[in-house]
Amino acid sequence: MIRFVINRFVYMILTLAAVSMVAFVLIQLPPGDFADSYANKRQQAGAPIKVEELDEIRRRLGIDKPWYIQYGKWISNMVLEGDMGYSWEWRRPVSDLIAERLPLTLLLAFSTLILMYGLAIPIGIYSAVRQYSATDHIFSTVGYVGLAIPNFLLALILMYLGQQWFGQSVGGLFSPEYQDAPWSWPRVVNLAEHLWVPVVVLGTAGTAYLIRTIRASTLDELDKMYVMAARAGGLSPMRLLLKYPVRMALNPIVATLGWRLTYVISGAPIVGVVMSLPDTGPLFLHALLNQDMYLAGGMVLIYCAFTIIGTFISDLLLVLLDPRIRMEGQA
Repeated sequence: MIRFVINRFVYMILTLAAVSMVAFVLIQLPPGDFADSYANKRQQAGAPIKVEELDEIRRRLGIDKPWYIQYGKWISNMVLEGDMGYSWEWRRPVSDLIAERLPLTLLLAFSTLILMYGLAIPIGIYSAVRQYSATDHIFSTVGYVGLAIPNFLLALILMYLGQQWFGQSVGGLFSPEYQDAPWSWPRVVNLAEHLWVPVVVLGTAGTAYLIRTIRASTLDELDKMYVMAARAGGLSPMRLLLKYPVRMALNPIVATLGWRLTYVISGAPIVGVVMSLPDTGPLFLHALLNQDMYLAGGMVLIYCAFTIIGTFISDLLLVLLDPRIRMEGQA
């Protein structure tokens, strides 16, 4: 078990190192750089900039050097000093910008995961046990609708209904009076009042997908011989269901935990822009549009790190859940 965990941890570190290089290269693939973006803004404002000034900006920012030199400096500063670079657009360190918005992003992501798994697992199991019942058809229909509606469209619908029916905006995570206020219990309550809307928007499609997955997995296990043998042995229906079919049906759900976390976070930028959320989504999109290389690269690296860490946690949960995987790890 310990050897299995150590091996997975080493693979996680190596994968993260490779991802950091790929992310840095991908950010630099689009033509132009921050200096060109800055020159275009100056041009639109009626204050064109000279070529010599652009060259000076590139030299001062260090983007006149080859990509591998820039990457080496960036990754070494990050590992040794925790410095993720400087945001040219915001005129602030990237670490400070991300640290301000990352807690709300994590709160939103984990709240969405709790909603997704908390609803999908019992509904999927119930639909499998009551196959082709009226309730099963209702859940299946709702699931298909949830998969078909894009997140940003659902956000627009909820914002419209909130304005028309309740006369209030459901955008953002705080009311105007709590937007910049220090943390207090009323501000936490205000956050909870606003949090459910983006959680529902981000979790609808994922919940529908998980319902279909757990239903199919449970149905596949219910007809196997070991279940019939356990039923013949006199186990009660509920104990039989939870001890054998459900336990095995959870494997594909647990295995995709890292992907689900990435799915939630990757859908956050568009939803964040539509609903004016103060999380990392709009910050990431703004960095890409302005070719703010270090900020965009830092965000891509963090998103990938969440995926890798989520996959690592999935591996550990699978070892605890499935004895077969535990035996393979010991072998």
